[in-house]
Amino acid sequence: MRDSHLLQIVDLRKSFGALLASDNINLEIASGGIHAVIGPNGAGKTTLVAQICGQLSPDAGAIRFDGRDITDLPQEKRPALGLVRSFQITSIFPDFTALENVMMAVQLHAGHSFHFFGDAARDAALTGPALDFLRVVGLEDSAGSQAYALSHGQQRRLELAMALALEPKLLVLDEPMAGMGSEETNHVIALLGQLKETVTMVLVEHDMDAVFALADRISVMVYGRIIATGSPDDIRNNAEVREAYLGDESLADA
Repeated sequence: MRDSHLLQIVDLRKSFGALLASDNINLEIASGGIHAVIGPNGAGKTTLVAQICGQLSPDAGAIRFDGRDITDLPQEKRPALGLVRSFQITSIFPDFTALENVMMAVQLHAGHSFHFFGDAARDAALTGPALDFLRVVGLEDSAGSQAYALSHGQQRRLELAMALALEPKLLVLDEPMAGMGSEETNHVIALLGQLKETVTMVLVEHDMDAVFALADRISVMVYGRIIATGSPDDIRNNAEVREAYLGDESLADA
């Protein structure tokens, strides 16, 4: 019988020496919308994401994705199931054009090694879908630009286009707004707001304005534990969450 949740984490534990980074985490991510994971620095968010995506193996517990136990599945096999991290392709290739970067992801999703031999760069089976993904993130006019010449915000959108080219069922976004100015941040918020109609996302982000603008559900991590999960209003008004943020007014104002 298939699980009712797209992602299910059961009693997950991960320690580094005396530091318990994942302390019996239980978390369920339903299909559709955006589920944000927030918490102060050192809460264990990065460790949790690394276990979900396969960069780290848990010490105990289970991770189930789309009805399948993937706890011990190697990270390189998870994208084929539809579980994709925002930088699953670890970085853009700065000397390639934006189009070539996305063509690489299209080719990888098709199960082929990436190369530009012969007329590959003009292959409509690659360029057509790649242009479509660039159009989705608003970079179609920069298709011929080398990636290094793009702004930071444009490079992050290019990474997003590459992730989308892998056709994820679940897209894990690890601080997609990091290092952006307000205009670029607003652009990405609007983009993710559109994408959540078609792609389920887990969003790890420090920008509370972005989180409360986008998330349908929010889980709060502190010292390796999930201390609360609920709607944005539930989290905004949760006394334990306020205490965990040491009186930070950002939640009340978000």
